[in-house]
Amino acid sequence: MFTGIIESLGTVIEINKEDTNQTLTLQCDFTNELKVDQSLAHNGICLTVTNIRNNSYKVTAIAETLNRTNLGELVVGSKVNLERCMLPTGRLDGHIVQGHVDETAIVTSIKDENGSWNISFVYNKESAHSTVEKGSVCVNGVSLTVVDSDIGKFSVAIIPYTWEHTNFHTLKVGDSVNIEFDIIGKYVSNYMKNIRL
Repeated sequence: MFTGIIESLGTVIEINKEDTNQTLTLQCDFTNELKVDQSLAHNGICLTVTNIRNNSYKVTAIAETLNRTNLGELVVGSKVNLERCMLPTGRLDGHIVQGHVDETAIVTSIKDENGSWNISFVYNKESAHSTVEKGSVCVNGVSLTVVDSDIGKFSVAIIPYTWEHTNFHTLKVGDSVNIEFDIIGKYVSNYMKNIRL
């Protein structure tokens, strides 16, 4: 389980395709603390560390992950939001994040609000998922509060610290981001859909 509070930015230094899989080699400032078999969220995607060598580590994404997320769009030099699993004794500073991305969304606008940034996104209108104003959503692994919400779209406000310490400052209109909708909202929605009147 994760909290959506980003620890560090990782840098992609190598990408290898193996059949339908893609292996990423990354560097980050806590590589020496990682262990093989450890789960680590990359832009909100829970991936397993498979190899550690010198100052870099490897993770592999299978076809299902590549089809559902923006990992396939990464290139050498891409900055990736990283978060290690929450410790049982830790604080839940963000919200409950599983590291299981539901779908991608597209950035439609980035507005500098002179002290913060408002970023708007669109996603599939036919999606079974939704957001609610002042509810939680995870974007590229970052726990955020929804500002405006409508069918197939929402916006968030980004404080300067988050802007500087995540890959949000690299986003452009038209970029895709990974979205994990709030797990509690997903369970409630599924329950209501299956309830018989």
